[in-house]
Amino acid sequence: MRMKSVLWGLLIFVFCAGATGAAEKAPFHIGIMTGTVSQNENDLRGAELLIQKYGSTSEGGMITHLTYPDNFMSEMETTIGQLVGLADDPKLKVIVVNQAIPGTTEAFRRVREKRPDILLLAGEGHEDPGVIASVADLVANGDSIGRGYLIPYMARELGAKTFVHISFPRHMSYETLSRRRAIMEAACRDLGIQFVFETAPDPLSDVGVAGAQQFILEHMPAWLEKYGKDTAFFCTNDSQTEPLLKRIAELGGYFIEADVPSPLMGYPGALGIDLSQEKGKWPAILKKVEEAVEKAGGKGRMGTWAYSLGYSHSAGLGEFGKRIVEGKAKLDNMKDLIACYNEVSPGATWNAGYYTDAGTGVRNRKYVLLYQDTYILGRGYMESTKVEIPEKYFKISLGFTI
Repeated sequence: MRMKSVLWGLLIFVFCAGATGAAEKAPFHIGIMTGTVSQNENDLRGAELLIQKYGSTSEGGMITHLTYPDNFMSEMETTIGQLVGLADDPKLKVIVVNQAIPGTTEAFRRVREKRPDILLLAGEGHEDPGVIASVADLVANGDSIGRGYLIPYMARELGAKTFVHISFPRHMSYETLSRRRAIMEAACRDLGIQFVFETAPDPLSDVGVAGAQQFILEHMPAWLEKYGKDTAFFCTNDSQTEPLLKRIAELGGYFIEADVPSPLMGYPGALGIDLSQEKGKWPAILKKVEEAVEKAGGKGRMGTWAYSLGYSHSAGLGEFGKRIVEGKAKLDNMKDLIACYNEVSPGATWNAGYYTDAGTGVRNRKYVLLYQDTYILGRGYMESTKVEIPEKYFKISLGFTI
């Protein structure tokens, strides 16, 4: 019995020593905060990719993943506390927040006071660019400015002669959305395309989401008859994208990409696509959506991004932070950042530029705007990331045209 006890003791010692060694394998840790599956599944899938590649800190790996509360506006202190708590880990070297919801700036400020050595990266900053960029090392947002030119440009490439922008007053009160609309109008004028603005009901009004969607379903046939089938449509609301896609597939017209592009944006609901078996598998998702679009008659007329922006921010910024700590990338090197986004989205390409303040004309080198190559279903990538956007479009502001 004494010999058995000794042997068990040795086995336990070896097991514990192995576990301790595993915990020490990762030379440093990366903390990433995303929304939950119900809040934004794509953001979370990007964090899952990092865990698959580099392991969870709970098992000796590199990644600590947290989720912010679904009701984040009323639970801001919870979010702040979670992020600041990450700094208690002495091996933590990077924090990524995607989406960088309200409260991220304050959390970063507190982390900075506590641990100035931690690299702070934000995806889709909800707070004013000048505010969050004052504490973050880098903020990465989707490029609504550059896409204001590229979406009409791609519409023309497909043969569109008219471009219809659909929105409502609440959205047009947002600086970024209104600025993009002004850029689209100027781009259409320069590209020889007729620009038309159509007003639709706000889903937050009395008609609700269902009423706003029904409006699109009912008006699309009349719009196509009025403007012709050589018309590209764009809307600023996610819920209205689905009925827009449904009618375009059925009746004609073009759809270049959504306000927030993804093969999951609008297509599954519009075309009745079951993607329950493809969760997180972007090439498989794209293939299934493409097959459904071709079957519905939308081949070569309907587009998207092959990978969602939310997924790409989580995975791309996590990879970028890792490479910076390892000395394989530099924080102020745009090519290094783009390489990380390309890494997590095989087959797609990215381009980026720095945010330019419309009022001052000053570029913020801590605030980056990214966009992915447009993928037209049934045709392929359009190489939009190779298109040079004329500098003058970055200087367009509200109420100002060129």
